[in-house]
Amino acid sequence: MEKTKPGNYRWVICALLFFATTINYVDRQILGYLKPTLEVEFNWTETDYANIVMVFAACYALGYIVFGNFIDRIGSKLGYTISITVWSIAAVAHAFAKSTFGFGAVRAILGLGEGGNFPAAVKATAEWFPKKERALATGIFNSGTSIGAVIAPILIPWLLGSYGWQTAFIITGAIGFVWLVFWIIFYEIPSRSKQLKPAEFEYIHSDNEAITTGKEKPIKWITLLRLKQTWVFIVGKFLTDPIWWFYLFWLPSYFATTFALDLKKPSLQLVVIYTATTFGSIGGGYLSSWLIKKGWKPFKARKTALLIAALVVLPIIFAQYATNVWMAVAIISVSTAAHQAWSSNIFTSVSDLFPKRAISSVVGIGGMVGSLGSTFFPLLVGALLDFYKNQGDIGAGYNILFIICGLAYIVAWGIIHLLTKNMKPVEDSLN
Repeated sequence: MEKTKPGNYRWVICALLFFATTINYVDRQILGYLKPTLEVEFNWTETDYANIVMVFAACYALGYIVFGNFIDRIGSKLGYTISITVWSIAAVAHAFAKSTFGFGAVRAILGLGEGGNFPAAVKATAEWFPKKERALATGIFNSGTSIGAVIAPILIPWLLGSYGWQTAFIITGAIGFVWLVFWIIFYEIPSRSKQLKPAEFEYIHSDNEAITTGKEKPIKWITLLRLKQTWVFIVGKFLTDPIWWFYLFWLPSYFATTFALDLKKPSLQLVVIYTATTFGSIGGGYLSSWLIKKGWKPFKARKTALLIAALVVLPIIFAQYATNVWMAVAIISVSTAAHQAWSSNIFTSVSDLFPKRAISSVVGIGGMVGSLGSTFFPLLVGALLDFYKNQGDIGAGYNILFIICGLAYIVAWGIIHLLTKNMKPVEDSLN
């Protein structure tokens, strides 16, 4: 008897998560490309810019913890709707900021709203995909962070040159409202979805996990914080999130100061780097999914993929020896791609270790801690670059930062390895 094909509606959901994440990153990264213009407009120093990034990161951390628990309580559909509405309004509001303080204020609201993206997306992925496909699905939606970064160096300079920085903020911010229409129409949890065929419903729940009804009670934070499984995600985010933020907010400036890249024009070098991260995100997710299909236990597969990613990041240390822009692009591309492979697997590890009713809460806790690290790291970046800028050698500051970037992942993996000896998934009976 021929086996019934499960259908592919779950990949429509994955596409929605991908586009939301893409919008999320365009809205946050636009500031990096407008930095040279806004520095002149508002007379910013490197420290002023670092403070604005820090405010965003702090509120992003708050958004993670607020939305993490909130989404576990009200569900991924409504939680995502509220999140993207808040951040899209804030993104548009940048156009009307009249001072450095005003930029900090709207940046704070943007961070708060954007904090709901990953708790909702990871939860929705766990609801819609069996374990053997979750890392691949996560890699695909997480590649939106890369695609957003690819679109930004093409779209934003064009909007800036054609219409000015205010219009750039308005147009990019408004895209979120377009996505929201499709989300409301097409998304629902599998047990309520009218578009889902029975065969695909059975395939999604082939891991024998509890079926999500939308009425599950979240596990308390204090209970989650007592578990080593929670600390795996916390460590993985705290030590590596600040590195990705450095890539997002300072790579354009690095290429401008080191290789005289004109950020008012589309930047092919940055497009190449962020395109590479797309392959890293999907490839890292595919790797652990492939290992699971070969018979590996899910968390062992994720942990192996994390180790490979941590090793591949290391060449960023040698970026300081690049003698031309394309050599620097090649080195940085490999390391940023490895970061995205790391990110796909660290997110998916949450759904391997926790019941679905706890996923957004754990992602919220770990994401908050990672964002707190990202809040304080820009202070180091700004102070370091200002110091060496005053010494007439800003490149030395970037060299130190690249060494930190290279070592962060292998240190994180070492701690995770110590935490995960004989680790088992968390029982769904916890309160």
